[in-house]
Amino acid sequence: MSDENSGGGESTFTVIVAAVANLGIAVAKAVAGLISGSSAMLSEAAHSVADTVTEVMLLTALKRSEKPADEDHPLGYGPERYIWAMLASIATFVGGAVFSVYDGVHTLVEGEELGDPLISYIVLGVAFLLEGYSLRTGVRQVRREASKLSVPDTYYLRHTPDTAVKAVVMEDSAALVGLLLAAGGLLGGQLSGSGVWDGIASILIGALLVYVAWVLGRSNAQLLIGRPLPKAMRAGVREELLSVPHIVDVLELTTLIQGPTEILIAAKIDFRDMASAEQVEWACEEAEAQLRERFPSIRRVYLDPTPGPEQRRASAARASG
Repeated sequence: MSDENSGGGESTFTVIVAAVANLGIAVAKAVAGLISGSSAMLSEAAHSVADTVTEVMLLTALKRSEKPADEDHPLGYGPERYIWAMLASIATFVGGAVFSVYDGVHTLVEGEELGDPLISYIVLGVAFLLEGYSLRTGVRQVRREASKLSVPDTYYLRHTPDTAVKAVVMEDSAALVGLLLAAGGLLGGQLSGSGVWDGIASILIGALLVYVAWVLGRSNAQLLIGRPLPKAMRAGVREELLSVPHIVDVLELTTLIQGPTEILIAAKIDFRDMASAEQVEWACEEAEAQLRERFPSIRRVYLDPTPGPEQRRASAARASG
């Protein structure tokens, strides 16, 4: 669904911005958590570490999926990005969610000694600004891509096969919510003198990360299994095929997303009965050209000349007569 010229480079920049921001934030949160004794801050540190690992995996995915097709992989390496992105969602779950829930439960059961929260408030404020900048980078890319496709931003984010930018936007959004939860836990502990609020905040941060990991994992799983183009785009593909001279009907249409800028089209086509072999060949060339002009992400088009229902009935009647 992305444009060929915009997908890779812009997504890489978006992921790098997020990775650099999260690495610095993770160190600062860990130091603040150890000084203040806040389990919510330590959970946020684990959150940022998980996000950093996620971004490293996404960069690996972007790099490896750009390898050109070869004899062993004739359709290219595009789907490999979804394998790494799936591993990234698992890292978010294991590295962030599990630790946060465990630390929160431990705090509720064992209690904690509250230290000076001042440094934690400072770190949370700086982290909020950095996460906000990273989120803005991702949102800008989403808006540009959605504008090119003339679809709402939320629709693009929900259906985009560019799971790298989707991961950055979702993780940065979760990070901002997590920072607010951590601040609430610190404030609740400061006002009440109890670590219960901090433990609850830590558990809520873990639950938030579980949700993010589930959404990203499901998106990548669908793309690994094989996801077709959205219904509106499939209708557009069918429309282009039927506009080509000598094509009478599209009997069967298969579309497959192999990457943000890699779409495969395969179709069984009923050509005009009186069309010559040369006309059928040029019709196939014209169909591919039109499809690529309308949808630049289409890389491969396979058209199979197939008898239509009327031809089959006529053939069956001749055979029986």
